[in-house]
Amino acid sequence: MTKRKRMTEFVPGRGYTKEDWDEVREAAAFEPTDEELAQARPFAEVFPDLAESIRRGRGRPKSAAPKVQVSLRLDPDVLEKFRATGPGWQSRINAALREAKV
Repeated sequence: MTKRKRMTEFVPGRGYTKEDWDEVREAAAFEPTDEELAQARPFAEVFPDLAESIRRGRGRPKSAAPKVQVSLRLDPDVLEKFRATGPGWQSRINAALREAKV
């Protein structure tokens, strides 16, 4: 396996021009002036909706009663019967255990 070298200098024939390369290097070297920094505002102030969506997070909401992962040994035939019932077999095992609890 070969290591890829980080490109730090212009190499002709790579799908971009010297002008493209110079433009990227110039943008990367940008440093804001004191005046520009004084005018800067917080991200949440400039984009409040986007900031709120990031703050809320992604994915499934947290459950009020999260399930607990356990390791449980079951007889193969019992497990096979539940799995044969299709998707949701773990929930059905949970319901059967709930019904059987004392």
